[in-house]
Amino acid sequence: MDARISMSGAFYYVVQESLRVLFVDDDPILREFAAVHLATETCEVVTASDGVGGLLAIDEKTPDLILLDLEMPRMDGFEVLRRLRANEATARLPIIVVTGREDVGAIDRAFESGATSFVAKPINWRLLSYQIRYVHRTHCNERALLEDRAAVAQEERHARSLLTSMAQAGSAFLAKALTRDPTLRPEAVNFAAAVEAATVHAPPVSTVQPTMSTGHSEAA
Repeated sequence: MDARISMSGAFYYVVQESLRVLFVDDDPILREFAAVHLATETCEVVTASDGVGGLLAIDEKTPDLILLDLEMPRMDGFEVLRRLRANEATARLPIIVVTGREDVGAIDRAFESGATSFVAKPINWRLLSYQIRYVHRTHCNERALLEDRAAVAQEERHARSLLTSMAQAGSAFLAKALTRDPTLRPEAVNFAAAVEAATVHAPPVSTVQPTMSTGHSEAA
């Protein structure tokens, strides 16, 4: 079998999901490259030239994922991260830091500020495409898990509400019955004990929230 593979046959778009990516960088050439290398029929790429423009684009375009430079005029990437993580609407938005800084301090500060993943410049656009796919799929899985837990919590609350209603109705019925037949008192006591055990020892409503997974600089 011929091991050689033609470029036309080997090439395919890595990011095939339907999503909108925001690329925030003060380098106009990189912004152009991002549109060329990352945009597909299903993946839209919008750009911003600094942190201020990035925040405006987030409000206007509601991207699914952000590619964020750190060193920019007017507002750097660290401040953008801080503001996004402080906002409930964007607290879990996946953000890949794409920067020329590889020093330990910048890496640590980026993740401490809320970065989901970190990619160093010069950009390997193919690797970045895989990183986008990995981070986006992880984010979707976490969102589905949160929705499942919310549904379970809602069902638990509904079950507790039904149990309370049944207990109130049963207690009212037994109270009336006892006025006519005092011999029902042992059954009333047993019923009250059963209701108390069911309500006190029932499992608590789920409240645990999964933390946002952190990627790495290599494609998954």
